Amino acid sequence: MTRKLALALCLSVLLLSGCSSKINEQNYTQIQNGMTMEQVKAILGEPTESETLGIGPLSGTRAIWKDSSGTSININFLNGKVQLKTFAESQ
Repeated sequence: MTRKLALALCLSVLLLSGCSSKINEQNYTQIQNGMTMEQVKAILGEPTESETLGIGPLSGTRAIWKDSSGTSININFLNGKVQLKTFAESQ
């Protein structure tokens, strides 16, 4: 009986951990223009992809956060501050 209970508990933890992605609409709405990359990382974690381009005094970074279901948050930074963001749920 104890073995079945332990197995059920393990399965429940695995299922719940799969539902706890930081890439969700609630966290997306917390991201505001003017936030730094570090502030965004505190909410979403490390980006899945990012690329930075600098031209003279300007620098731009495009960062993408994706989860295993295909939901993504794309954020464009200008001189280290959020300028544009998009949220796309998997279909």
